[in-house]
Amino acid sequence: MKTSEKCPLTVAASRQSAANSKRLNSATFCRKPPRWFYAAAWLGALVCLPAGINPATAQSTTNRPTPPIRDPHTPGYVTATELPDGDIPPANADGNFIIGPTHNRAPEMMVQTNVPQGTVYNFTMNSADSKIYPGIARAPKTFGTMDPSDPALLVVTTSYPAPYIRHVSVYVPKQYVPGTVATFIVGADGPDQPLFTALDSLIAEDKVPVMIAISIGNGSGDAQGSERGLEYDTMSGRYAEFVEQEVLPLVEKQCHVTLTKNPDGRATMGGSSGGSCALIMAWYHPELYHRVLTYSATYVNQQWPYNPVTPHGAWEFHEHLIPNSPVKPLRIWMEVGDHDLFNPNIMRDNMHDWVLANENMARVLAAKGYHYQFIFARNAGHVDSRVKQQTLAEALEWLWQDYRPDIK
Repeated sequence: MKTSEKCPLTVAASRQSAANSKRLNSATFCRKPPRWFYAAAWLGALVCLPAGINPATAQSTTNRPTPPIRDPHTPGYVTATELPDGDIPPANADGNFIIGPTHNRAPEMMVQTNVPQGTVYNFTMNSADSKIYPGIARAPKTFGTMDPSDPALLVVTTSYPAPYIRHVSVYVPKQYVPGTVATFIVGADGPDQPLFTALDSLIAEDKVPVMIAISIGNGSGDAQGSERGLEYDTMSGRYAEFVEQEVLPLVEKQCHVTLTKNPDGRATMGGSSGGSCALIMAWYHPELYHRVLTYSATYVNQQWPYNPVTPHGAWEFHEHLIPNSPVKPLRIWMEVGDHDLFNPNIMRDNMHDWVLANENMARVLAAKGYHYQFIFARNAGHVDSRVKQQTLAEALEWLWQDYRPDIK
């Protein structure tokens, strides 16, 4: 793969002469948000504050406890095929599989000098230029407190308006022909170098279509009250709309590519909250995305601010949404580790077990007849890099199994 190149969008502010009156590029120049935003965002941060809780003293920090090791044959878990140690499931098989405890890197995850190398372009986006995400942050060393009347509701009072710079990396394969319409995959928490490496080999081997990979950095922070949490854990179409309206046009303009409008040629992926975000994008906008790939997805109760329509956040996927909704045209690949997260914060609502959440997802997807592949990885933690190195190439190949290019 070629050394990362910058799109023209990333002209550094330092190059702007003091005598030059020309405006800096809006994607890299930090501009103060308007006053109305500060008032609106602060009101939004207080929307979940019950009477009697002092905003000044409500927050606390917690250390993550060591998760227990879960047995994939636990009663209530889905029935799964246990593969020989070191094996992974075939790329044309749906269903549930158990892998590990050994996780060897797949050949496609190593740089192959004998295949065409894609080019990675990088640019930045400034929060001041976003109409959808002008920016928030949670104060350092704070978290939140449980609502005394509802253990499923976290009160966060130290979230405040804050600017951010978002980094975006775009992989363009050597085989892409300028002017042609390309399939693509959108990934969270970018940049994702393993994804780019895998695509070099998989495209060369004709195991996946020639595709653009758009790896979008988050707006900083994590979980409730943060920009990342607002983007990834919110149960709505908002993040997909942000990508559609604010990110993809920049990708096309600055990286000289044309992206397909066909949802069957668009995929999403991510890990942890980025994983739940990947499904949220496709669930709320199936007219935009049909393919989803997740590692240790946060299908738990982590949405903030509270939304009475989906009161349990992404836990609602397997609790209500998937069981009670017509089947959507989605193809979903999922993974979870045997010592994935379990009650990592102060909430004790029985909706913070990542393994149980992903097991429940597999169960309801099977019941509704979805095309899915679910991997339970032994000897694996949260978004385990060894498991990703072992499985990502197969996951991508499985994800695009039924794809048929547009016929012009």
